[in-house]
Amino acid sequence: MPTAVGTACTLIGLMDIVFPRLRHSRVHALAELLPGAVSSLAAAASIVVGLLLLMLAHGLKRRKRRAWVAAVGLLPVGAAAQLLYRHSVIGMVLSLVLMGVLIRYRAEFAALPDPRSRWMALANFVIMGAVSVTVGLLIVRSHPDAIEGSPSLGEQLEHVLWGLFGFEGPVDYRHGADYTVGYSLGALGLLTVATTAYLAFRPEHPAARLTAEDEERLRGLLDTHGRRDSLGHFALRRDKAVVFSPTGKAAVCYRVVSGVMLASGDPVGDVEAWPGAIARFMEEARAHSWTPAVMGCSETGGEVWTRETGLDALELGDEAIVDVADFTLSGRAMRNVRQMVKRIERAGYQTRVRRAGELSPEELEAIRRAAADWRGTDTERGFSMALGRIGDPADGDAVIATAHKAAEEGAQEGPYGDLKAVLHFVPWGRDGMSLELMRRDRSADPGMNELLIVAALRAAPELGVERVSLNFAMFRSALARGEKLGAGPVLRGWRALLVFLSRWFQIESLYKFNAKFQPRWEPRFVVFRNTRDLPRIGLAAMQAEGFVSLALPRLLRRGRRPEPRPCAHRHLAEGRELQQAA
Repeated sequence: MPTAVGTACTLIGLMDIVFPRLRHSRVHALAELLPGAVSSLAAAASIVVGLLLLMLAHGLKRRKRRAWVAAVGLLPVGAAAQLLYRHSVIGMVLSLVLMGVLIRYRAEFAALPDPRSRWMALANFVIMGAVSVTVGLLIVRSHPDAIEGSPSLGEQLEHVLWGLFGFEGPVDYRHGADYTVGYSLGALGLLTVATTAYLAFRPEHPAARLTAEDEERLRGLLDTHGRRDSLGHFALRRDKAVVFSPTGKAAVCYRVVSGVMLASGDPVGDVEAWPGAIARFMEEARAHSWTPAVMGCSETGGEVWTRETGLDALELGDEAIVDVADFTLSGRAMRNVRQMVKRIERAGYQTRVRRAGELSPEELEAIRRAAADWRGTDTERGFSMALGRIGDPADGDAVIATAHKAAEEGAQEGPYGDLKAVLHFVPWGRDGMSLELMRRDRSADPGMNELLIVAALRAAPELGVERVSLNFAMFRSALARGEKLGAGPVLRGWRALLVFLSRWFQIESLYKFNAKFQPRWEPRFVVFRNTRDLPRIGLAAMQAEGFVSLALPRLLRRGRRPEPRPCAHRHLAEGRELQQAA
């Protein structure tokens, strides 16, 4: 029902804006007896109500309570405008019928509002301003027989801009049309100002943030159950929200992006308490009418999610995991890595692998600044498999691997001294670590990532680390099976598409980079409600990871530089770097 109501709201909104004025009806004859100001106000109301109904349609489809309240209040006004200005009994009846349907099914529209910030006010001003100017030009041109002379496009635009502020412009009309145009333009300007003011001064509900108390509880769960999932530590990103099970023994962390409630990895905590946390997650999704989705959960996590919620699961890719005890550079399979590492070591590079807590504040600050400077893209990337910070005092057990090379005699040292590359690993229980970030100086020799991964694996026993989780390779199984002898035409076609997409997203090169270290592959899944939600979930995931941005232009953003956050190397690595490595 909400979807049908939202569609009907869209149609009636369009009707309020573009439906022609009927001049040969009994209602028109009766309306002529009313003062001219009434007709002008009705014209302005029709346009404003139509625009607002178009804006509310999506909220009605998502069962939003505020959208329902606004629509019930606007539809009678639109019905009156249809009768008094457009002289359409049918339009009035349709508006009232939709209002009746909304009242009849009011219980279905109970979803709470989404998290928001006041930046929406600026976005609304820009968008509504552009819409108002466009619609204003249509209004100015909607009375060609009443226009005095032949005003140019510039004069018409000037008339619109003056009219939005409530003043007369350079275009003159006959037969009282100036009142209709003036009221309509004034109403558009008032609508823009009113909606912007509402968004600017309403109580702010910022985007999700992990509180200190939530973080402390999550760290307690990870201390006990962190070994289960290599992505568990990423639940401590501070731009996520969290819901706990009734017992407090499990939790699901998430962020809401474009109406999608996006969780990542498995629930944190005791597996027996997972159903309680998942139930809380689904309750929150239903309360706000968000689309529930999980990115990158394990096979066990996918089984619990689908069993408890009735959602579906689809294999997304594979995580590369190296068992430290089995790792060796010997053998033909490791020949390329072995030769590259030896070549770089002969070139004078040295490595250091330490816990973050062992580094001095000055070293950590230099590493943070270098990682931000070497990012390679304007957009910060990472969400489901990225922590979002380096060297935080609370993350002292993280592992930082660095590559160093002293400047040659007579050469000037770089801004970060002899530092040339950085790898950052987060804890995976007490005996594992997960690769979170890879950055290197672009002037350094190729192969820095191989050098530091090998150095980290060699140092792992001294750190008490038995397992290392490397990058996540999307659609790895399709790439691997598609290149084998005897692969069918469908599989070969799917692989060819992935190779083509790798020109932009580096899917194939990341898989080949991971495969160099002879890992074992652990499948990861996306959990979703139904197939038609997948495009929306995919867009939300790309927004969260930083590959798609719907933010304001850079010139309109705040001037302060954000805290450096990691690149999504566990999803899609920086293209140039991994293409060289592959």
